[in-house]
Amino acid sequence: MKTKKALAAALAAALAVSMAACSGGTSSTAGTASSGAASAENGGSSETVSLTIWSPTGEAAIEDWWVETLDAWNAEHPDVQVSREAIDRSSSYDYENKITAATTSNSLPDILFVDGPTVSYYAANGIIVPIDGAYTEEDKEDFMPSSIQQNTYDGHMYAIGPTESSVILYYNKDYLDAAGIEYPSDTDISGAWTWSEFYENAGKLTTDDYVGTNLIMDKGEGIIYGLSSFWNEADAPLISEDGTTAEGYVNSDASIEVANYINQFFQNGYANTDPVTDEFLTGHSATMLSGTWNIQRLEQSDLNWGVSYFPVSDDGKAVSPTGDWAAGVSKNCQNVETAEEFLQWLMNTDNVASYAAACSTPASRTSAYEKMEGWDEGARALVRWQLENTGVARPRSPSYSVLSSEFASAMLNIFSGADTKSELDNVAAEFDDDYQTYYAE
Repeated sequence: MKTKKALAAALAAALAVSMAACSGGTSSTAGTASSGAASAENGGSSETVSLTIWSPTGEAAIEDWWVETLDAWNAEHPDVQVSREAIDRSSSYDYENKITAATTSNSLPDILFVDGPTVSYYAANGIIVPIDGAYTEEDKEDFMPSSIQQNTYDGHMYAIGPTESSVILYYNKDYLDAAGIEYPSDTDISGAWTWSEFYENAGKLTTDDYVGTNLIMDKGEGIIYGLSSFWNEADAPLISEDGTTAEGYVNSDASIEVANYINQFFQNGYANTDPVTDEFLTGHSATMLSGTWNIQRLEQSDLNWGVSYFPVSDDGKAVSPTGDWAAGVSKNCQNVETAEEFLQWLMNTDNVASYAAACSTPASRTSAYEKMEGWDEGARALVRWQLENTGVARPRSPSYSVLSSEFASAMLNIFSGADTKSELDNVAAEFDDDYQTYYAE
């Protein structure tokens, strides 16, 4: 492998947001240990193994979960004491910058939480190590297929997380009623809107007061996260399956057709390139493609809303977005087997269920839903079905951050009138240059 790009530069291009990670909240509490773990240095036995965890700060319920969970482990395992440092992510790349500095100084924690699409990057650069021994085949069959896919690189498992995410179609029932449009199904995928129906209905729903749909979560990672399933449904992958090449993929004829399909929403005024804040929740759009974190917000609102599946291709192929934060073992860990043992316990059914419930996020393990309330009907049941049946992880490659940022820029330029092929050609060139320069043998 050739010399890799400086970590600071590469991480600066990493994901700007984690769309659905409940561990990625904006709490101002930072740098605090969630459990008072014993160690030889602070008075514990000289034979005590101390493991440290880094993860982003979360909301109060998540911080409480960490304290209770680590206290339970430490009480039951006096010989293996675990502590956590919660790191604030409210200021741009503070978390990623801390990883960069620790990588350079060989002072990484034993266990490191990273955003799912970046697992391949951290694995390829040797920042995290394989953890194939942490989970049995039975465990892996219990995790959502997309979770295993996301966290596997070059044939090895490098991470796993307690939660998943998905993107669904939200709609304003009052607006659909006014337009005489039948609600799409929330219990039968055959009743989901097709691409053609989604576009036609967006046109019918667009008025002087609101647009037909909202397609932009944010202008960074939200573009590839929220929209790349359209490419998967069209059998037009953005990069090669082995994660090495974009030329002939992201700029293929099929890919260009998908980009043009999405672009027509913007060119015809059915969607805004600069949507107002909370466009759907405030009644400024009739529908919205967005993540599962909106369910709880909508339940607390007065909006008359419903949900349906991510739109399916006209020939019926259904694919939905996935991905969330995951825990890996760092290269600086001196007790990898012990760390694997702890991760196996941390991600067991009970802990996954309680973590997911604390942040109202879909669990990564199927068995966890038996211990969670509210996931057998309505919007949450639809989300669970998508994860179990149509979820596909974002592209896996050590050059993913380049793909994500260049793809977002290209699509935003296309929405603003730029030539589709030229923009996607540029994405292919930038990705291939990065991969060939820093990762090709």
